[in-house]
Amino acid sequence: MTGDAHVDTMIVAGFCAFLGLFVGSFLNVVIYRVPAGESVVSPRSKCPFCGTQLSSWDNVPVVSWLILRAKCRTCGAHISARYPLIETATAVLFGCVGWWLGLSWDLPAFLYLAAVGLALAMIDLDTRRLPNSIVLPSYGVAIVLLGVAAIVDQRLPDLGRAVVSGAIAFAIYFVLALIYPAGMGFGDVKLAGVLGIYLGWVGWASVAVGLFAAFLLGAVVGIALMIVRRGGRKTAIPFGPFMIAGAFIGLWCGPAILNWYAGLVGLA
Repeated sequence: MTGDAHVDTMIVAGFCAFLGLFVGSFLNVVIYRVPAGESVVSPRSKCPFCGTQLSSWDNVPVVSWLILRAKCRTCGAHISARYPLIETATAVLFGCVGWWLGLSWDLPAFLYLAAVGLALAMIDLDTRRLPNSIVLPSYGVAIVLLGVAAIVDQRLPDLGRAVVSGAIAFAIYFVLALIYPAGMGFGDVKLAGVLGIYLGWVGWASVAVGLFAAFLLGAVVGIALMIVRRGGRKTAIPFGPFMIAGAFIGLWCGPAILNWYAGLVGLA
């Protein structure tokens, strides 16, 4: 990467991170309201304790929480640190995506994946649900945004691979859900198709690593919970966060991990 290209990538990453702060503020609304069946557009955010609507100055990502010292301006009730943490996590994730892709036509598609991925992971941890209202539209958004990139950058074969990969991931999880319904829900099945599309866009190495990493992460966390006696073999653990984390591992490190493994077993 040349010096100018490096600077350009830093600018894109910085802008994406800044954008991520405000997207993260919106995700806080999505994470709270969607499982409750409430609109994410109206009414305006309010204090859950006194019901006072928050002003624009009280909704500035991270900054407002720090200035208010984690307390409601009206009633003094404690404001959870979860809100600025989600805003910060979104900014970091957006910045990483911007650094990875730079200014490119597929950048919007992967920023969308980062946003819905974080929202779905938190909702699944809270409610053990992956709402259709978020997952199903993501198919259309992924195809449209990646389709634009495919046309402009002449990457139609990549789009075809993405569609095939999404179908394969959906089919694998569908079979697993039929075989072991207690451990795999159909929310996971529908999410698998979305993640498969993005993984397939990058390449088959990303597909292989991304799908496998989800099960590896789930197994590691499950074993860790048993070791610290926070769960047992039959403890239900939301699988969506592992699927999403595994997908990003596949996207960012898939080829490198697969090459490392091939060399380890003597295939390279």
